[in-house]
Amino acid sequence: MIQIYHNPRCGKSRNCLAFLREKESNIEVMHYLDTPPTVEEIKIVIQKLNMQPIQLVRVKESIWIEKYKNKSLNEDAIIQALTEHPILIERPIVIKGEKAIIGRNPELVTQFFLKSI
Repeated sequence: MIQIYHNPRCGKSRNCLAFLREKESNIEVMHYLDTPPTVEEIKIVIQKLNMQPIQLVRVKESIWIEKYKNKSLNEDAIIQALTEHPILIERPIVIKGEKAIIGRNPELVTQFFLKSI
């Protein structure tokens, strides 16, 4: 099964989901803005992405700029910010098993999908 953290208002997220639906029927769409992930879920996603928490943050979002920019935050504080303000989570996130990618680049999604078949 493939999971996707999806924001239907985001064009890149819609395109990624459409691509996945062409290739795979077993997809779990996670509307993370409606049902925000828990701290533990974000930690798992970060581990699967193999990145630091700050790399998952949309640092140009107004909430980030107003509340967090130029503050010294540890990883736990960043993860907490992501749970409190899920709009800050980079999207779309595509998960297959123990691996995940941020699916903004169609070529990367294609490569990821082909590797995970």
